[in-house]
Amino acid sequence: MADVAFSGPHGPKPRRILNPRNIMLYGTLIVVTMYYLVPLYVMVVTSLKGMPEIRMGNIFSPPLEVTFEPWVKAWSEACTGLNCDGLSRGFWNSVTITIPSVLVSIAIASINGYALANWRFKGANVFFTILIFGAFIPYQVMIYPIVIMLREMGLYTKLSGLVIVHSIFGMPILTLLFRNYFTSLPEELFKAARVDGAGFWGIYFRIMLPMSLPIFVVAIILQVTGIWNDFLFGVIYTKPDLYPMTVQLNNIVNSVQGVKEYNVNMAATLLTGLVPLFIYFVSGKLFVRGVAAGAVKG
Repeated sequence: MADVAFSGPHGPKPRRILNPRNIMLYGTLIVVTMYYLVPLYVMVVTSLKGMPEIRMGNIFSPPLEVTFEPWVKAWSEACTGLNCDGLSRGFWNSVTITIPSVLVSIAIASINGYALANWRFKGANVFFTILIFGAFIPYQVMIYPIVIMLREMGLYTKLSGLVIVHSIFGMPILTLLFRNYFTSLPEELFKAARVDGAGFWGIYFRIMLPMSLPIFVVAIILQVTGIWNDFLFGVIYTKPDLYPMTVQLNNIVNSVQGVKEYNVNMAATLLTGLVPLFIYFVSGKLFVRGVAAGAVKG
C-alpha cells in the first residue's frame, strides 16, 4: 500500500495549453470570428448614431449619443419608390410568403422522404433521381418558363404565385434530407408497426413524426432562411405593392433621392435579418441534433 501511495501520479502527461496546435486552432477561430463580428459591430453602432456624428468619419467609435430614430424611420418612414412606409409593408408581405411556403414544402417533402425511405414503390429510384436532379438546376434557367406558367394560371405578380414557386423549389433538397433521416431510423420500428397492422398514414403520424423533431427544425431553418432572404424571385414574381422585405431593403439602400442616410440603411439591414437570426438562435441546438442525426447521411 505504501508503494502505491507514494509512487506518484499515473496516466498520460497533461498537454500544455499553449502548444503550436492550440495556437493555430484558436488563432484561426479568432480571426474568422472577427471577420464576421466587425462588420456586424459597425452596422449596429452606425444604426444608433445620428448623421452629424456619422459625418465625423470614425465608423468604429461607439455612439456618443444613442438614438433609435434611424430604426423608427427604417421601419415606418423610409421611402421605397412612391411609398414612404418603410419596411413594415415588406415585412408583412414576407410573413405572408414565408409561412405557407415553409408549411407546404416541408409537409410534402416529409411525406416524400418517408415514402422513399420506407415504402419501396415501383419507380421510386427514378422519382428520387428526378428530385435530386431538380435540386441542382440553376434557378435562372427556370425563371422565364415559370413566368409564363404563372401568367397562364393568373397568379403572376401575386403572393400566392410566389408561394407556389418557393414551395416547389424547396421540395427537392428537403425530400433528400427527410429521406436520409428516415433511413437512419431503426427499421425494426417500421416493421413492427406493419406487423401490428398500421398503414401508411398510421406509421407516419404515430411513429415517424414524433421521432423527427430535429430534422423538422433543420428543414424549417433552411426554408425560412432561404425564403426570407430571397431577392430574385421576389422582385420578378411580385409587384411593388407586394414586394418582400429584401426587395424593399434594396430600394431603401439604393435610393438616389435626397441625402444618403447610412444609419437608416444599417438599421433597415439589421431589421431584415432579425427573423432568420431569431429562429436560428431559438432552435440552434435542435438544428445541430438534426444534422448529426441524419441530415447529411447517405
